[in-house]
Amino acid sequence: MTSSPPIPQFAYRGNNGIVIANGPPENKTVEGFTSTEDIRVFEYSPEGRYLAWVLQDRVQIYDASTHEKVQEIPQKNVIEVEFSPRGTFLSTWERFVKGADSDSNPHKNLIIWDVATGEQQIAFTQKNQTGWNVDWTEEETYCARLVTNEVQFFNPKDFAKGVSTRLRVEGVADFSLSPGKRVTVAAFVPEKKGQPAAVRLYDVTNLNTPLTQKSFYRADSVQFHWNSLGTNVLIFTHTDVDKTGQSYYGETNLYYLSITGNFDCRVELDKPGPIHDVAWSPNSKEFVVVYGSMPAKATLFDHRASPIYEFGAAARNTVRFNAHGRLLFIGGFGNLAGDVDVWDRKSFKKLATIHAPNSSSCDWCPNGKHIMTSTLYKRLKVDNGIKIWHYTGALVHAIEVKEMYQAKWRSSRPENWPDIRSLSPPPQSNLAAPTPAKPVGVYRPPGARGSATPSIFKQRDVIADGAVRNHTPVPGQTAEDKTLSRAALKNKKKREAKKKEGDGSSSAPDSPAEAPAYVPVPGQAADLEKKHKTLNKKLKQIADIKAKIQAGEKVELTQIKKAGGEAALKEEIEVIRKQLAKLGVKP
Repeated sequence: MTSSPPIPQFAYRGNNGIVIANGPPENKTVEGFTSTEDIRVFEYSPEGRYLAWVLQDRVQIYDASTHEKVQEIPQKNVIEVEFSPRGTFLSTWERFVKGADSDSNPHKNLIIWDVATGEQQIAFTQKNQTGWNVDWTEEETYCARLVTNEVQFFNPKDFAKGVSTRLRVEGVADFSLSPGKRVTVAAFVPEKKGQPAAVRLYDVTNLNTPLTQKSFYRADSVQFHWNSLGTNVLIFTHTDVDKTGQSYYGETNLYYLSITGNFDCRVELDKPGPIHDVAWSPNSKEFVVVYGSMPAKATLFDHRASPIYEFGAAARNTVRFNAHGRLLFIGGFGNLAGDVDVWDRKSFKKLATIHAPNSSSCDWCPNGKHIMTSTLYKRLKVDNGIKIWHYTGALVHAIEVKEMYQAKWRSSRPENWPDIRSLSPPPQSNLAAPTPAKPVGVYRPPGARGSATPSIFKQRDVIADGAVRNHTPVPGQTAEDKTLSRAALKNKKKREAKKKEGDGSSSAPDSPAEAPAYVPVPGQAADLEKKHKTLNKKLKQIADIKAKIQAGEKVELTQIKKAGGEAALKEEIEVIRKQLAKLGVKP
């Protein structure tokens, strides 16, 4: 007889303290495990065993299952807390106070405590709140921190000995320890005096020689995204300023490295604009990237950074897989509407679109079947609370809080929950899901409103609808038709219909009222030239693939599929050439 899976738990912190609650299917508060004190922040341990919350003059640690107090640490003014991977240690951070101690003994504001005994293990001076904590290996065999020109490693079993080993890298600005059994450390060195930026991977047991390295320009900072096995890493680079002038927020790129050193590349993205988010599947063999100017694209890539599937374009900037990788959601938060698309990875079918406006966060439940969206006081002063959704889009639970500051699921290992082998129908619910906001029409200045809209705005509408930029295929539409505005295309169809009837009126020249003059849209030529360059690059890639096939070399299935689109690609290039010719630009 198999035991039923546990009930997922979550906690939220509001103006009346902290509340612990059971999730679906119970959806009720846990009695006797709440606090009305002024709690600054709370945190679950990675495996879900402990729950710690911070008060003004102390930190309390509870067993998340029995609700009994495990430890109380009498430390004042703590702002941040974080557990080690196995919950053995707790790190606390308080604001650095200059002059609190002598210059020879500066304020030690980052402290690591033993959870079982409550004793201080080691303390450091850490001025910046960003990236404040040490980095741990999964087995807690090492922890490491960054100082000037080196990464220092410590043995958690004997902190008293201090630094156990060092990785010396001149100019190192960031680092990351991999998950998995073979621990690898990635070190990032930014550009300096014309030299390219670089990421070097080292085996933590041999820090003298790098396993592999990758050099690239246009990188002031990076984010490391490891797969769960720690065998491959995605390097998300960012610059403070975009020298091309295309983005106010800087330039982004994505690079792929294997720790064995046998493969590395830049991940090729076919839409200009920033990279918004990256997420590995739990199987460590594929990842999704959300990228490009809005509406952004989302693409699934395999373990060789080759595209597998396009999820389409929408106003989205966030992607997350559930615990087992069967489902994923692609959502749009921040300054976007808060819509979330839920996809089945197995069938590539979109299961639902959840409308969660003004959401501050969105996370999968550990059971892989539910999603929590929350609206926090920091983002919005009204409508604070939590909504829990089934992956089919059904709203199953909602909590309203006057002022809510934090919400989080209790962590749990994936093996504690059964995998989703078959999709289930939505559960019964008495809650009504919010309706999506009514789309706002295209803005018109007062002088351009009404029935007599100037052709310049009509052509902008065509571009907004994707007819010029995306060249959406229409059955029976010729390449010449794609260059026409909606009004001109409509008039052409009328003339062809009259000609079939034998009217003969189609031989008369078009009047100015029937066929508006072509008015170039500002910036259109530059966009078309960029598209023309991108398509020619794809055409060259197809030529290389065909050459490999003729030579008898082995090629991927996705490459064969790509080569099959050569005819459509050539037709699209010809269309863009005609458009550029109309604008007086030689392609």
